[in-house]
Amino acid sequence: MEKPVLDIQNLTVRYGKTCDYCRNGGTLVKNTCPHCKTVWACSDVNVTLYEGEILGIVGESGSGKSTLMKSLYFDFGITEGEGYLRDFENGEVNIFEQSLQKKKYMKNHIMGMVYQNPLLGLRMDYSSAGNIAEKLIAAGQRNFEGMNRRVEELLDAVEILQSRKKEPPKNFSGGMQQRVQISKALANNPAILLLDEVTTGLDLSVQAKVLELIRRIRQEFHISIMLVSHDLAVIRMLADRTIVMLDGKIIEQGLTDQILDDPQQPYTQQLVHSLL
Repeated sequence: MEKPVLDIQNLTVRYGKTCDYCRNGGTLVKNTCPHCKTVWACSDVNVTLYEGEILGIVGESGSGKSTLMKSLYFDFGITEGEGYLRDFENGEVNIFEQSLQKKKYMKNHIMGMVYQNPLLGLRMDYSSAGNIAEKLIAAGQRNFEGMNRRVEELLDAVEILQSRKKEPPKNFSGGMQQRVQISKALANNPAILLLDEVTTGLDLSVQAKVLELIRRIRQEFHISIMLVSHDLAVIRMLADRTIVMLDGKIIEQGLTDQILDDPQQPYTQQLVHSLL
């Protein structure tokens, strides 16, 4: 079988000391232990991502979607679990057990992240070109002409005028800021792009442009994408497979059409029917 570009096994992220009740499978209130108040943000999550596919992740606020994404990008540590990247040590070592230096290497060479809030992904006072160059320099680029060519290529790819490359993102609209984030995330030709609610808060016309950009990026770069969204229309448009999360756990997964047209779990049925 094809080897996944990303394989996550039993990923758990919890906040608190835990107690015998929640450690032994006691019923949680949402994802919080009623006795010790430990929050199980993610619990035994298993995810595989294959080359060139878009994997959608849906669920209500607090379901663990963003925690999963930020854990994969090493924004904070996990409690338990294993992860393997095909393009790091041939997918044979647990990425979560690596040194800080090796995690930085993976972030700068193998993965790109686009956050819901551009403030997390961009330096608002740097120029747009400077934001992209920062990512290139972090991966070892030092040739000015080469970096400048790459910056121009990426800004063209996300349809930002070259005349605006010296402007800081704080001067841009929300949609343009997201496009600068995407260009920065693509700087070093990553195998995996992580997109966390990238269209939330954008006008519908701007959303459509960003979604078309994502679709085009997948086609042109043959990149694997994990896409978190609460908008099922976005998921239907883009995702090949979909995962449904609730209270830190995956409760249903499968082909996107299967999940949205014939949901099996009561929560997924409620989620889909609420948008009909």
